Amino acid sequence: MELTHFTFSVDDNVAIALLDRAGEPVNTLGPAVFEDFVSVIDRIEGDPGIKAVVFGSAKKGTFLAGADLRFFETRTDPDEAADAIRELHALFARSEAVHTVHAKPVVMAIDGACLGGGLEFALTGSMRIAADHNKTQLGQPEVQLGVLPAGGGTQRLPRIVGIAAALDMILTGRSLRPYKAHKIGLVDEIVPKEVLYDIAKQRAADAVGHIGESGGSSVKGFLAPSHLQELALEQNPVGRRMLFRKAEEAMLAKTKGLYPAPKRALEAVKIGIDEGNEAGYEAEAAFFGELVTSPESKALRGIFFATQMMKYATGISGSAEPTPVAKVGVLGGGLMGAGIASVSALRAGATVRVKEVDTTGVQRALSHVAKNVARQVKRRRLRPFEGEQAMNRVTGTTDWSGFGNADLVIEAVFESLELKQALLAQVESMTPEGTVFASNTSSLPIADIAANASRPEAVLGMHYFSPVEKMPLLEVIITENTADWATVTAVAFGKRQGKTVIVVKDGPGFYTTRILVPYMNEAFHLLEDGASIQAIDDAMTAWGFPVGPVLLSDEVGIDVGAHISRVMLDAFGERMAGPAMASNLVDDDRMGRKNGRGFYRYDDKGERGGVDESVYQALKIGPRRVISESEIQNRISLAMVNEAARCLEEGILQSALDGDMGAVMGLGFPPFRGGPFWWVDQVGAAEIVARLDALADRHGMRFEPAEILRSHAASGTTFR
Repeated sequence: MELTHFTFSVDDNVAIALLDRAGEPVNTLGPAVFEDFVSVIDRIEGDPGIKAVVFGSAKKGTFLAGADLRFFETRTDPDEAADAIRELHALFARSEAVHTVHAKPVVMAIDGACLGGGLEFALTGSMRIAADHNKTQLGQPEVQLGVLPAGGGTQRLPRIVGIAAALDMILTGRSLRPYKAHKIGLVDEIVPKEVLYDIAKQRAADAVGHIGESGGSSVKGFLAPSHLQELALEQNPVGRRMLFRKAEEAMLAKTKGLYPAPKRALEAVKIGIDEGNEAGYEAEAAFFGELVTSPESKALRGIFFATQMMKYATGISGSAEPTPVAKVGVLGGGLMGAGIASVSALRAGATVRVKEVDTTGVQRALSHVAKNVARQVKRRRLRPFEGEQAMNRVTGTTDWSGFGNADLVIEAVFESLELKQALLAQVESMTPEGTVFASNTSSLPIADIAANASRPEAVLGMHYFSPVEKMPLLEVIITENTADWATVTAVAFGKRQGKTVIVVKDGPGFYTTRILVPYMNEAFHLLEDGASIQAIDDAMTAWGFPVGPVLLSDEVGIDVGAHISRVMLDAFGERMAGPAMASNLVDDDRMGRKNGRGFYRYDDKGERGGVDESVYQALKIGPRRVISESEIQNRISLAMVNEAARCLEEGILQSALDGDMGAVMGLGFPPFRGGPFWWVDQVGAAEIVARLDALADRHGMRFEPAEILRSHAASGTTFR
C-alpha cells in the first residue's frame, strides 16, 4: 500500500494511521488526501488481523485543521460544491462504519488543532482522546468563513454532545480547550501529550469486543457524559422547539440577519433531528453549495486568506533581520499601556517594565495584568505555574530604573506632542542604539514626535486598539527615516503578541484614524441635518458595524474625538471639518462613558441606558426629522471608503489588502463586506463614484471621489 499523505503501521493488531499531508505545514482535507484515505480504510476493513485503529497526526501541533479551502475557491456552481460534500459524506461514513459495522474500535488521538473537517472526522471515531496542552483545541469554525459544518458536523455533533452544546459550537464557531470539550462529552479522556499514542493504543485494544452490534457513536465502557439534565428537554418535542427558538433568537441578536451561514446551520441541525440523519446530511450538502458561492462567504474567506498571508509579511520590500526583543519598556500604565504590557508578557513572553508617575498608577497597571492572567488560568489557557511565570515577567516603577537594557520601548501616554518628544529624548539618552522607540499615538505624525530624535531610524509608531487583549490589529507606522531593521522588529514583535500587523506610512491619523474621522464626522453632519441619534446608530449596525458611530463617540471619549478632529482638520482642511456644534458637547462637560455624560445615559456603575434627550439641547440643534436608513448608510459608509481610497492613492497604504484588514480588524468594518476595497469591487467602482458624485452635488466637496476611484471606474479594474 503506497501512501503519500499517511504513515501506516500495525502493532499488536492495532492499526496506527497518522495523517501527514505532504508539502504542507499543517494537515488539511482535500482531494489530494482522499485517495490515501480510501486506501487506509480499505486496508483496515480488509485485514482480519487488524482488530482496532488509532488515527492521529504525524505533524506536531495539528491533528487536522479542516478542509483545504483552496479547493472551494474554484467552485462557482452550488450544485458542484454540494456534490463534493456528498463525496465527503460517503468517505466519513466509511470511517464511521469501521466501528459501527466492522466492530473495530476507532480511537482518535487528538494533538493540536482539530477544527472544521478535522473535528468532523474525529466525530466518526468511537472514542476521542486529547493531549493536554495549549495547542489542542476542538471546534467547528465554519460559520466564521460564511459556510456551515458540512462533513457531518451538524448531524454527528448533536448526537454526541447534545443539541444545546452542539448549537453553541456550530453557531458561534468557538473552539474548545480539552477540559471544556471533556466536560460536554466531546472528548472522552485527556492525557499528557507525551503518552497520547501509548494510551490511545491501549484504549483501542481494550475496547475490542465491546462494541454493540447495533452500532453507535461510542464504545461501550467509554461513553461520554450524557448530560441528563439537558436530555429530558432535548428529547421532548416541546423542549426541542423551545431550545431551537432560543438558539435562533440569540443568533439573530448577534448576526442581525446579515450572515446567512448560522441560519442555515441551525436549519440543518433541526432537519437532522426532526427528519433523520439522511435528510440532515442532504440539507448540509445543499446548504453548503448555496453558502460557499455566496458573496458573504467569499468576503469572509478573503479575510481568512489575507490573515494567513500576513503571518509571513515583514512590512518591507527588501530584506532585514529583526532585533531580538526580550525586554520591553512601557511608558504609561493606563488601559492601553497595561494592555500592551499584558500581551507582551503573556503572548510574546517578554520581560516588561511599566513606568507610571506614581505608585497608584503602577499598581493599577499590575492589577490589570494580574486580572488578565487570572482569566487565562480560569479558562485553562494557562496553567497556574505559567500564570505565575507571566506575572513575574511584569514589574513597575516610578523612575527610569530597568529601562537601560530595553530592546523596545512603547509609549502610551496622553496625546501631547511635547510630552512624547520629551519621553523619546529621555529614552534615547539611556538606551543603546539598537533600542526601538514606538509611539502608540492615534493621530500625531511620527515624524513630528521624532523631529528632535538623535536616532530617528529607530523611531516608529505601534498603534494598538482598545481593548488591547481582544482587538487583533496592530498598525505599525514608519517615517522616511525609519530603518528596515526597526520596521521588521516591530512587525515581528507584534506577531508574537498575537496581532495581525499592517505597516503604513506616516501622516496625520495614519490609516485607521484617518478613515475613522470622516466616518464619525458624517454622523454629526447627519445629526445637524435632523437625523436622530438612535436612527443613525441603528442604521449603521444594520449595515454591519458592531456599534453605531454616535455610541462609538461615547466609548472613545467625546473630548478625545474632538482633539483628534482638530488635528485632522489642521492637516487636511475643509474635507475633515465636522459640524461646529460638536464643540458644544465638550463645553457642556460631556465626555461620554468615562464621565457618565454623553449622547447616551449612564448609571452610577457605567451601564448604558437610552439616548440622553437633553443632548439635543446641548448641541443647540432643532427638531428631528426622518432621514431614510439608506441615506444614512450611504453617506457614512462612503465617507469612510472614499478616505480609504485616498490613503491608497497617496501611498499611506502598501496595498488594498492592508486597507481591508485594517478597517475590518481595527474599526469593525463589516467582515461580510470584506473591507472598503473588497466592497468597492463587489459594488463596482463606477457605481461608487456615481454615488459619491451625487452626494458631492448635495453636500459639498467632502464627497468628491478620490482620483483612484475614478480611474478604476473608467478602466473597470478591481482593487483585490
